[in-house]
Amino acid sequence: MKTPASVLPDSPTLTLRLTAALGRDPHERRSVKILRRALPPFMCTFPNEIVTCQLPDGRKRRVFIKYQAGQSHECYGHRGDVPYETEVYRRVLHSLPNFKPKCLGAHTDPHTGDISLFLEYVYRSVRLSDIVWKRLTRQPRGMTQAASWIGKFHAAHEQRIEDPSLAFLRRYNADYYRGWAQRTFEFSRPLHGRFPWLTKLYRADEWFAPLLAEPQTVIHGEFYAKTILVRNQSVFMVDWESAAIAAGEIDLAALTEGKHWPAGVVQECERAYLRTRWPEGAPPWFGRTLDAARIYLHFRWLGERPDWTVREKNLSRYDHLYASAKRLGLI
Repeated sequence: MKTPASVLPDSPTLTLRLTAALGRDPHERRSVKILRRALPPFMCTFPNEIVTCQLPDGRKRRVFIKYQAGQSHECYGHRGDVPYETEVYRRVLHSLPNFKPKCLGAHTDPHTGDISLFLEYVYRSVRLSDIVWKRLTRQPRGMTQAASWIGKFHAAHEQRIEDPSLAFLRRYNADYYRGWAQRTFEFSRPLHGRFPWLTKLYRADEWFAPLLAEPQTVIHGEFYAKTILVRNQSVFMVDWESAAIAAGEIDLAALTEGKHWPAGVVQECERAYLRTRWPEGAPPWFGRTLDAARIYLHFRWLGERPDWTVREKNLSRYDHLYASAKRLGLI
């Protein structure tokens, strides 16, 4: 959503929060000075803004701030809120060498418990989905870079999923997957005559079996082009509120989902992912797990809200859902 000014803290309150989170010395008497406040050009789930400030040592810094502001967007256990994303930055992303945008800190309001998350602002960047200038070359390059990055990320975290520090992460299990199929089936009742095969697919747990059988890792959870920033030759991953422990193929399926990506770009993304996730060669189950991941994503978006399930623009999801289920021999 676009952030209304009414939900943003006033300047004195924000100054106190920035000083508490970014101040180097807790005994430092000088506070952070706010120089400019602006809204990002794109939509976001939680209230946010870009603040240019001057630190007590005189350095200037641009900060992207995401506010909890009393809001929640759990989405049937799929998303966390700002406190959850803050922990992802602290416990998962903080240890990655050269990860950006870096988490600069967070502030918890002593009265409401609401958290403000402070991140580096990636200036002069554009969302991968919004690239216009040199689109025919920059988008494919950004896509394959993102696929390589997430493949390497999945490989590095496959051995960490039992680490006690990651116990806070959501884990996709049979009930989680089954719930999305159940809601899709219920919400799509007006379409059952058009898509009679839905009954068989939703009742069979076989569709998500590959997602549970194969190695689990830490995933982004909504690894779409709109959550990837591009600046020059670099890509930056943002919006980690849906991070979870699940099959890594879900992130690859999200990145390459949709009819707007040419088949050649999708194939190159898959190759780039495989090179970094499994340098020794693709495992035999990869294709089946990727198709199961695609099925999950269609159920996930069709099963969130009844109006989305029957919306004309979303009806193509049923065709893609059918195609993936057919390849897996489920219908």
